[in-house]
Amino acid sequence: QVQLVESGGGLVQAGGSLRLSCAASGRSISRATMGWFRQAPGKEREFVASFSWSDGSTYLRYSVKGRFTISGDNAKNTVYLQMNSLKPEDTAVYYCAVAPSRGREYDNWGQGTQVTVSS
Repeated sequence: QVQLVESGGGLVQAGGSLRLSCAASGRSISRATMGWFRQAPGKEREFVASFSWSDGSTYLRYSVKGRFTISGDNAKNTVYLQMNSLKPEDTAVYYCAVAPSRGREYDNWGQGTQVTVSS
């Protein structure tokens, strides 16, 4: 099991920035992939970004490319989602999740953190 604790959500005006953090503890994550997902009211949960601890590779959904970046701090077992130029449509609960390795199903989830972008 991996425990995930998210932080960094909040209320921001359109065009502003937020940085989400996801701290992992428990089983080794040296080969894991950590991802960020989001779910807006009345919508399906969607993938936002992922970070692979094994080689540092990242992947972002198309709609956030150029605005969001994902990175990891190995010493802190923490993944960050830096969100710039936020738009009202980015409003959602953001969840951190971990998969044992690339291509495997995400099997541990954080509690979620609310991000609200006002227009």
